[in-house]
Amino acid sequence: MRILLVDDSRTMRNIQRKLLSALGDPEFAEAGDGMEAMSLIASSPQPFDLILIDWNMPNMDGHTLVCRIREKDKTTPLIMVTTEAEKTRVLEAIKAGVNNYVIKPFTPEALLERVRQTLEKRKAAA
Repeated sequence: MRILLVDDSRTMRNIQRKLLSALGDPEFAEAGDGMEAMSLIASSPQPFDLILIDWNMPNMDGHTLVCRIREKDKTTPLIMVTTEAEKTRVLEAIKAGVNNYVIKPFTPEALLERVRQTLEKRKAAA
């Protein structure tokens, strides 16, 4: 499984990587903002199986990144992992095309549960 972690906080990416390693032995790529993520997606020899995206980042925010990804790719599971907890923000993200939403700070169990739900829905749809 190939997972892309997009967050301007290296610490947050490290936490996510450590937690998601429980899903087996995934291969990780990391980006500090949406622009870097777009470059990684474009240059990747194969698609990512899951992308976790922060909302608030420099250069290109997570919402814009989700919209850009969805212009070309309707199927890769996207999970927004953010401090943005307002209902309007959650709805905006869903409308843009995220498959799930995790509010920071999260418990390890909450993150893993959302990831599992998202991946199971993708398998069921395939």
